[in-house]
Amino acid sequence: MRVLFIDIDTLRPDHLGCYGYHRPTSPAIDAIAAEGLRFDRCYATDTPCLPSRSALSTMQFGIRNGAINHGGTRADLFHEGAGRDFRSASASGSMAMHLARAGWRTASISSFPERHSSYHWCAGFRENIDPTGKGGLEEAAEIIPTALDWLERNGRDDRWFLHVHMWDPHTPYRAPEGFGNPFAADPLPAWYSEEVRRAHWEACGPHGAQEVSGFAPSTWAAQFPRQPQSIDSMAAARQMFDGYDCGVRRSDDHVAQLVARLKALGVWEDTAIVITSDHGEDLGELNSYGDHQFADEITHRLPMVVRWPGLRPRVETGLHYHLDVWATLVELMGAKQGESWDGTCFADDLRACRSAAGRQSLVLSQAAWSCQRSARWGDWLMIRSYHDGLHGFPRHMLFNIVEDPHEQHDRAGDRPDLVEHGLALIETWRSDCLSRSPHPDPMDLVLAEGGPLHCRGALKDYAARLRATGRAGWAERLEREHGRRPGA
Repeated sequence: MRVLFIDIDTLRPDHLGCYGYHRPTSPAIDAIAAEGLRFDRCYATDTPCLPSRSALSTMQFGIRNGAINHGGTRADLFHEGAGRDFRSASASGSMAMHLARAGWRTASISSFPERHSSYHWCAGFRENIDPTGKGGLEEAAEIIPTALDWLERNGRDDRWFLHVHMWDPHTPYRAPEGFGNPFAADPLPAWYSEEVRRAHWEACGPHGAQEVSGFAPSTWAAQFPRQPQSIDSMAAARQMFDGYDCGVRRSDDHVAQLVARLKALGVWEDTAIVITSDHGEDLGELNSYGDHQFADEITHRLPMVVRWPGLRPRVETGLHYHLDVWATLVELMGAKQGESWDGTCFADDLRACRSAAGRQSLVLSQAAWSCQRSARWGDWLMIRSYHDGLHGFPRHMLFNIVEDPHEQHDRAGDRPDLVEHGLALIETWRSDCLSRSPHPDPMDLVLAEGGPLHCRGALKDYAARLRATGRAGWAERLEREHGRRPGA
């Protein structure tokens, strides 16, 4: 048996045909999904990129492994201190290390470790290959030749686990000019309207409608023409959606190349395919365009497509962390579960062709652009903001994700009972995690160090920009909320 792990950065499931999208972004992925399991409610425990892949590497929630920010002390795993053995527990307990010790040939083709200085990802991979050194700005066309070559040399062997990482849906949107725009005639998603755009234009926040590339316009326009600098019209909104969808389609085209190579090698039937991501991408939700800043539904919900020899194709609707799915796949590969892992294995359900019930609730965390934790249960998502990422959010937000999947209507004011329920879920989860950890809550450490990396020191200049663009009320609100915070 063989396993190909296709990791498409920043891929939101509702922009794939197999998850119901109206644009033809993903014919190759859709074909794989038709032969496999499609998990409908699978979520990253921690976002964005560094925290998500750190959780996957260690198979632990960020509150336990410590890596939840993009900078500061909490961009790294917790140090083990005087009790560290000859080999670190984080490396010895990594998912890839468990596979390698079970006799799997492990390889990763990715620029993630260098981009984020997160070399703990490499633990357990016997080969770590970064073909370009561009730190995530490479195109799939620069990655896939290395993967095809690896398959040509090793694909017919048994018991390999190959991780292939593509960045194309990640900002800045970079599909080459020659790719054109296959979506030029397709309508925008129905939820997005001029009314939504106009409300966002009057609001605030980095990567908001008036500052798509951060806190102010940047030089991206010349280098990455598919990415607008502001959403000053519905034409600019179309440019944004089309740029993202072109990145998805570019990745899908290269998935097709990997499939073709496996078929040419004669190993397609005996190769498991896992297609997923590290996080999604807000495209206007909560006034964030082309970024992944929140503990919200769009940032945390992942595509999870698993074509596994011997497993019946179907849709799994239970609530799962990505760690649950990977714990299950490790079991199916014959490797041992780690004693420190937080994922819940449901391999017996899959073997018996039973639907996995999933969890009653999840807690999702973000601490790189904002500091938030959210509770996800039933139809609901309750977001608790400890630092609003300079978006001016209220302390609590509540959304009915079934009725309002794009988080347009905050229900916290009329359902305080559900807000309290969500807060209780978060606190119960937090207490349980800390009872199994020798370390303090890393969210408290991020806040003590000045908050999420991408907002540190930004308040003064951003408040000036808000005043210069007719949004003085937002500047005053942010200064009241954050003016006394360290690092603001």
